[in-house]
Amino acid sequence: MAGIYIHIPFCKQRCSYCDFHFSTNLNSKSELVEMIINELVLRKNEISEPVETIYFGGGTPSLLNQFELDLIFNSIYKNYNVKSHSEITIETNPDDLTEPKIKEFKSLPINRFSIGIQSFFDEDLKLMNRAHNSNEAIKSVKIAQEHGFKNITIDLIYGGQTTSDDMWQKNLEIALSLNVPHISSYALTIEPKTVLDFEIEKGKIEDVDETKQERHFKMLCETLTENNFIQYEISNFGKEGFFSQHNSNYWKGKSYLGVGPSAHSFDGKNRSWNIANNAIYIKNLKENNIPNEVEILSENERFNEMMMIGLRTLYGIDLIKIQKYFPKEFYDDLINEIQPYLNEKLIQQKENLLTLTEKGKFLADGIASNLFRV
Repeated sequence: MAGIYIHIPFCKQRCSYCDFHFSTNLNSKSELVEMIINELVLRKNEISEPVETIYFGGGTPSLLNQFELDLIFNSIYKNYNVKSHSEITIETNPDDLTEPKIKEFKSLPINRFSIGIQSFFDEDLKLMNRAHNSNEAIKSVKIAQEHGFKNITIDLIYGGQTTSDDMWQKNLEIALSLNVPHISSYALTIEPKTVLDFEIEKGKIEDVDETKQERHFKMLCETLTENNFIQYEISNFGKEGFFSQHNSNYWKGKSYLGVGPSAHSFDGKNRSWNIANNAIYIKNLKENNIPNEVEILSENERFNEMMMIGLRTLYGIDLIKIQKYFPKEFYDDLINEIQPYLNEKLIQQKENLLTLTEKGKFLADGIASNLFRV
């Protein structure tokens, strides 16, 4: 099965932590939607399998109106074999989820919301330069539920400069009180050339506290586990039956097509990515050219991806697959290199599956990178 990812590169304003590709100038929105539709047509032969997930990410896809979303859906359903009951997700901001907007979404095939709440406290939202306030955060979830949307995930950010331990615990309590079946939660990361990066450099705000972030991560894991959430990926917690099918397929190495500026694709062996420039993207698609680059992954790169992705998930690293798809030395070296982590109880082995322990989860990226082949 395959997935389709649609990147909508527009936002109302720039969040202080964000380094994704987007524009706050919406003048080219309609024209870019036309070119996304053209790219969908031009690349229809790249997917021969049935499509089981569609994901609108960004940016802020909820800035599209019903007509624009309808045009994209019509192109997808006309040119691709979309399974019935496919998971169809749209990322939204709380300030966009008004009564009229929810009614628009209700008329479309969308059946899953990803709401970018980040925090239920105004001081956190101000630091992040989010467009919504704490009241809108709560209201957005309730209004979606009132209109029959049950498959909802919310994003929360922990470990920021303004977030105390008590505030973080309260964030989790509010999220639980809203009865959402899925929560994605990430440490506030200071990416290069973001607003927060510049403010820290100039001494306007302090840097993030990694000790606090580790503390918040433990609070997150403990609180959600106690409330019947399953941590199926380091940053993703879902109730039974509500895991993100689209993201799970990424982590399992399934193929997907990425459409729109900066979108990435994977066909099982090779990766490609579109240019992260709206004007150049539009210009090329007008001429029926796809402005992307293709990378043929080496054995080492494919192995390293399995390490990075596998250790972050409940699905782990399958040693049988390592033996099947890679030279014998890859397996032998891995068995030797994991021994210290097994001894320190950072990695656990159950039959042929390697997964992180609770102790190892906060160190996931570092452990995986130490297992990389260079």
